[in-house]
Amino acid sequence: MPTNYHKILVPMDGSKESEAALARAIELTKDAGPAGDLSILNVIDTRAFQNVASFDDTMVEAVSDETRKSLEGYKKQAQDAGVANVNFMIEYGSPKTLIGKEVPNELQADLIVIGATGLNAVERLVIGSVTEYVTRTSKIDVLVVRAH
Repeated sequence: MPTNYHKILVPMDGSKESEAALARAIELTKDAGPAGDLSILNVIDTRAFQNVASFDDTMVEAVSDETRKSLEGYKKQAQDAGVANVNFMIEYGSPKTLIGKEVPNELQADLIVIGATGLNAVERLVIGSVTEYVTRTSKIDVLVVRAH
């Protein structure tokens, strides 16, 4: 018997994998009926800005504005597909910790739908995979979706 998930979190980074995850999350949220709630998340890793010599607040604002536009588009996609309860959020910090622990706990999510990593083997070795970390440490179910 399939488990019905009601509070679904889908982290988005603009990759084909995350877009495939969003499509699956939309399906699962619709399956939950009126109780279904979809939260779309983007984490801006501020540590990436620390290595930029000309780092200032305007750079973070520009990235945040672009991210907000993308998330509004993803929200509209979900609404157009028939999801009534959909929201998005932008968080700042470590994607691993925020996606794997903090945001699901805050939202009381019961499922994370995440795209499979787009990193190659060397990149995974050096910086690690957010998806791998989330699947290993999350206290709730995680569905990993691959792009076709």
